[in-house]
Amino acid sequence: MQPHPIIDIKALGFLWDTRDPFLFCAHHEDYFPAGNEAMGPDASFLKGRRLGDDFIIKDGFRMYHGQTVPGFPGHPHRGFETVTIVRRGLVDHADSLGAAGRYGNGDVQWMTAGKGVQHSEMFPLLAKDKENTAELFQIWLNLPAARKMVEPHFKMLWKEDIPIIQTTDIKGNTIHIELVAGQLNGTTAPPPPPDSWAADPANELLIAIIKLSPNATYTLPLASAKTNRTVYFYEGNSLEISGIPIDKYHAIQLSAALETSLKASDTGASLLILQGQPLGEPVVQYGPFVMNSKREIQQAFEEYNATQFGGWPWPRYDQVHPREKGRFALYADGTEEVK
Repeated sequence: MQPHPIIDIKALGFLWDTRDPFLFCAHHEDYFPAGNEAMGPDASFLKGRRLGDDFIIKDGFRMYHGQTVPGFPGHPHRGFETVTIVRRGLVDHADSLGAAGRYGNGDVQWMTAGKGVQHSEMFPLLAKDKENTAELFQIWLNLPAARKMVEPHFKMLWKEDIPIIQTTDIKGNTIHIELVAGQLNGTTAPPPPPDSWAADPANELLIAIIKLSPNATYTLPLASAKTNRTVYFYEGNSLEISGIPIDKYHAIQLSAALETSLKASDTGASLLILQGQPLGEPVVQYGPFVMNSKREIQQAFEEYNATQFGGWPWPRYDQVHPREKGRFALYADGTEEVK
């Protein structure tokens, strides 16, 4: 009997389980109302909320740690990377290096926290006359011990530069793949930050969003046996993986070395795939810091308390940019990109 590629199946919640080298993935989907002058929801939407720590869906959205504008005001990180894939809506970024940006609707931000950085991620409600929908994935990717204390690095992968793989199955059904990181079907994604685990192709790291049209079938390319591969089925009614039916909103851990076919139902399917060779190192995490030992976590808190990882050069910890400003990235060296 041939072995089956499915190793495990789990229902998805707000935070998604991941495997080494990934630390976690969060799927944010919020139907924010029209924005007020401060680019937040009207005060009537804030009644009864636990502002500053609001992770419960109410009226279709969460406020997260924001009290005026939804999002995550300034907070520190050390020892890993954040990869933020914005499907719908816009995010305002600011950090302790002096970098800033507004990105979304297909853009990806990749930030290596390294030895330490503070950043904020706010969801400004720019539209005053209609709903402001936001959907994004935030992925935490670990750094190996040898690179945990590298200099922080902020990089934008604009949607115009992210490769799209468009193919069809034998019946002519279409498969649409957005390649955020790695190599797939002969296509290579834009390079990640230089100290990332994803920077070495030998680590077989892959981040991709696969959209299967109704009844489409796609076979995943093989990878080495030690590579961890997980498919997150986040949109659609049902999916079939190598003959096994999967209910919507489930994570499927796969053997990367075994041939795996993905078949959508008559409503189509959207999938996020996270793949990579494991670091195989101890992981000690406390809140925003991910290191290899408890002593290193203690040191991270001591250094943050002493230095604030460079301080905060912005007037607000929930920094948002002017409503009329478009997509842009301001880097720590003063270079600015405008889209």
